[in-house]
Amino acid sequence: MILGPTASGKTAFSLKLALEIDGEIISADSRQIYRTMDLGTDKISATIQEKIRHYMIDIRDPDRAYSLADFQRESRRIIEDIHQRHKIPLLVGGTGLYISAIVQNYQLPEAPPNPGLRQELEAELEKEGAEALHAMLAELDPLAASKIHPNNHRYLIRALEINLATKKPVSQATKQECPYEVFQIGIDWPNEVLFERINGRVEEQMERGLLEETQWLFERYDKNLPSMTGLGYKQLIQYLERELTLDEAVELIKSETRNYARRQKTWFKRDPSIYWVEGAELMKELVGAE
Repeated sequence: MILGPTASGKTAFSLKLALEIDGEIISADSRQIYRTMDLGTDKISATIQEKIRHYMIDIRDPDRAYSLADFQRESRRIIEDIHQRHKIPLLVGGTGLYISAIVQNYQLPEAPPNPGLRQELEAELEKEGAEALHAMLAELDPLAASKIHPNNHRYLIRALEINLATKKPVSQATKQECPYEVFQIGIDWPNEVLFERINGRVEEQMERGLLEETQWLFERYDKNLPSMTGLGYKQLIQYLERELTLDEAVELIKSETRNYARRQKTWFKRDPSIYWVEGAELMKELVGAE
């Protein structure tokens, strides 16, 4: 398993490792599941996917719901299939809940999506704001509220949906012994270096056509969909709606991505079983191997 904050170099390392150990890669990124959302999710190219098999990429249209339970169920099936073919599954990504659902073998509450309840919560979010919904979650499930940022509307609404539908806190998802032998590798960078990498990647995404990709999506999908509120898309939609200048939108993408990376690092650092490697040293090895 390869994990770490955004822009830490997980993809480059995973490709090299997969070739060395005859592995296949399972994406643990909650945004890469969506078709046509390529640049904003920093998705691996189709050419590379032809060389190294990848899973959990391009499996849903942007307007289709997808839950943590969906990811867990499908990933377990894929892991078993890879094992049966005597290859090594590599789970790679930065979505902490996705990784924990596999490593800690969550037994998730049974709560199928409830469109009516979700619409009510989304309307409440629009009317009262994220802080009000986060306060509601804190009353129902303090532990879950402590782990979900108010700006993460997707997880906030889903946590409330589960709490209200099951009358049980989502944080009561029990952890069981993992059925797999897992080795977790985390890629670490000093914040100042990581933030420069993030800024550079955003500039590269813009040069490659992130604005045009966002425009195409904005013309076809509701801007309030979970898929459309991801980093990059959300801020550029604000530009398209003339709420921000383009420079302001780009700077906001950078700053909010840096904040997201901080939260990712905090999440992963709580797990003592992760073996951390220095990003700079790892990149030297990768460059030297080319």
